[in-house]
Amino acid sequence: MRGGQANGSRNAVAIDYEIFGHETQYVEITLDPGEQTIAEAGALMFMSDGITMETVFGDPGQQGGGFWAKAMSAGKRVLTGESLFMTTFTNHGRGRAVVAFGAPYPGRMIPMHLDQLGGELICQKDAFLCGARGIQIDIAFQKKIGAGLFGGEGFIMQRLRGDGIAIVHAGGTMMYRELAAGEKLRLDTGCLMAIGPTVQYDIEFVGGLKNAFLGGEGLFMATVVGPGPVWLQSLPFSRLAGRVASAIPRAGSGSSKGEGTVLGGLGEMFMGD
Repeated sequence: MRGGQANGSRNAVAIDYEIFGHETQYVEITLDPGEQTIAEAGALMFMSDGITMETVFGDPGQQGGGFWAKAMSAGKRVLTGESLFMTTFTNHGRGRAVVAFGAPYPGRMIPMHLDQLGGELICQKDAFLCGARGIQIDIAFQKKIGAGLFGGEGFIMQRLRGDGIAIVHAGGTMMYRELAAGEKLRLDTGCLMAIGPTVQYDIEFVGGLKNAFLGGEGLFMATVVGPGPVWLQSLPFSRLAGRVASAIPRAGSGSSKGEGTVLGGLGEMFMGD
């Protein structure tokens, strides 16, 4: 996937990007001399000669305000589970230069043109990967305490504001849906990746004792009500981490449990280990 954005009268810096790969992707951002992009700490894959990296305390899109404003910005990032610091990459060379960022886990990178989304996007707290300098990364509190406590992504979500391009990451495959006014979707709480600012988000009881305790989906489901855009992910990181954790051998149980036989645990009863 390839794209870009003309600078014009925008506040955010214009960037050109190209996304490579399928299951585990990376994105290359091409910068003209003097242009800059921002990224989450630890996302860098490579950068060409002429690009300078700088670690910034708090949100680089937060202009002015001195130390306390930066401290407040950094504190908000901690609430969303991110690092206190972000990194900026500036092309100080004479020609165009490239910087690339890798996905944190298998999934899809999606370019969000915030100017086409009303200047705002609310997403899961670790969705933002990189984007144009000038984008503001803030927090969005869930107005309803039930959605905050049981909604899967917690009481705090990530709010992206501006008129530039933000590259966000979704686990597994991404689904996009434009909801009509009053249209409602019920979904697994961890599968919600992002919503537009006009979409209402809440939770509801899954219904039925068997569904609640034996259905494997938990006690609550998320609900989103239009109008507005909704992005869902097929593989939340929490689900992936849970499967990996369940496959890790417990202390003293050996390192090959369930491997090498189609019978799994039953096979181990006969094969010995």
